[in-house]
Amino acid sequence: MISYSLVCDNSHKFDAWFRNAEAYEEQHDRGIVTCPMCNSVKVEKALMAPAVSRMNSDKVSLSTGHPMQSAIREMLRTMRKKVTSEADYVGDKFAEEARKIHFKEAEARGIYGEATRDEVAELIDDGVDFLPLPHIPEEAN
Repeated sequence: MISYSLVCDNSHKFDAWFRNAEAYEEQHDRGIVTCPMCNSVKVEKALMAPAVSRMNSDKVSLSTGHPMQSAIREMLRTMRKKVTSEADYVGDKFAEEARKIHFKEAEARGIYGEATRDEVAELIDDGVDFLPLPHIPEEAN
């Protein structure tokens, strides 16, 4: 898997994961790489620091100090509430259910739940479309 820092024509910056570089190129060429803030399909790779091998796979990417941090946090909170209020919670069966929906073995519907890192990698390999569901505390400083 590979993570790219991306930027849209409205200067929104975001990160996205792809199976490999070719998968990014193929999705970009098809116009399905879109900005999560404005839905623009005019997305390009942003300047990135070189990837450094990590010793601790439990680390996560973090950010602070962005001038729109509060607004972005509220957008993410709103997105999470919308998904959880309109989709079916499938718990730790997310990977299994998402794969069934992708391969048309189950009714197409919105779902959310949890998956292990290995399950996430397998979903990406299978071409299953999904998004991480952010957890944003209600009272964040």
